[in-house]
Amino acid sequence: MSSALRARIKHFLKRLLVVGVSSALGVTAFAYAVDYAVFRYRVAANRQPFGQITVSSYDAVQQKSGKTEFIFNPPEAQTCVHALFPHSGYVPCWYLQRHSEPRTNI
Repeated sequence: MSSALRARIKHFLKRLLVVGVSSALGVTAFAYAVDYAVFRYRVAANRQPFGQITVSSYDAVQQKSGKTEFIFNPPEAQTCVHALFPHSGYVPCWYLQRHSEPRTNI
């Protein structure tokens, strides 16, 4: 393989990587902008932008003997946002439904 061909392939791969990363960032930014606009519309129109999910968290305390002690906290309602991305300091409801039992390692 000649050095000119290697240089062309290397240039093509770099360009492909830059275009791929730029496209992924552009699609993500566009999705976030649309999601934020829909969220702001739901807040302004009072169309239930927020929800509540019951979360049962627990603490995992590592003992000196190597065993783990679990301390379960009482269930509590946690506010979430009906959106694809987090907004206003709240996590999305779809994420909170899948992670309704968070573990805290102590």
